[in-house]
Amino acid sequence: MDSNGGGAAQARETGTLGKLMVLLDLVTHADAPLRFTDVLALAGQPRGTLHRQLSHLVEEGLLELDGDGRYAPGLRLLDFAARSWARNEFRMIAEPHLADLQRATGETVHLGVLRGQSIIYLDKVEGRQPVRMYSQIGNASPCYCTGVGKAALSRLSAESLVDLVAGLSFTSFTASTHVSAETLLAEIREIADQGYAFDREEHEAGIRCVAAPVWSEDRTFMGGISITGPAYRLSMELLHQWAVPVQLAAARIMEGMRVRLGPRR
Repeated sequence: MDSNGGGAAQARETGTLGKLMVLLDLVTHADAPLRFTDVLALAGQPRGTLHRQLSHLVEEGLLELDGDGRYAPGLRLLDFAARSWARNEFRMIAEPHLADLQRATGETVHLGVLRGQSIIYLDKVEGRQPVRMYSQIGNASPCYCTGVGKAALSRLSAESLVDLVAGLSFTSFTASTHVSAETLLAEIREIADQGYAFDREEHEAGIRCVAAPVWSEDRTFMGGISITGPAYRLSMELLHQWAVPVQLAAARIMEGMRVRLGPRR
């Protein structure tokens, strides 16, 4: 089961809406549908209250209850997600530049934004030879072991970066994953100087990427774009060559953001 779910229950404990959101977090982040007893153990709410809240979520189409008594995300959530994604102006500004980068390299291109300690993927353009990997639109990945995540971190203020890294719980996904704040901060300083980041098989074995940061002028959000593919095709030498194209694409996206999302007069 996804470890993110337990943290959601601890983060919001008061208010009806907060409790409902905890339940949605638990069910949508679980690796498999949950039975009532699973949700009860994770949510820490009284049995009667929990049953009523789950029933309300099912009635509203936000959760579904199958014939075996297991809860899964409802179709209404998919509708919300699809509408939000389609209307995301940042994604629409980035879309043609992601497509150009994919055509130039033939590899998969990602667009992500930093939310808390995670990178949320907003868009993904599959390469000519798609490779099975964790990243999907809407998925969250740790910021400390992904190219987009580290690129985004490189644009934070020194104080914000130290605070964020201090709160990380490092998980070793591969032999290359950062497992200490010291090594991560050292690499982030390098990324800030050079303007691009690498994922050297840090989140998924056999997957590499080069990424560049994308951020708003007022620094209210940080994100990035990346070129990603299998290590047997993407040598580090090739990724170094693609550092300039990914930086140029990021710069074009930011210029589009400045023009279309800047202050209206």
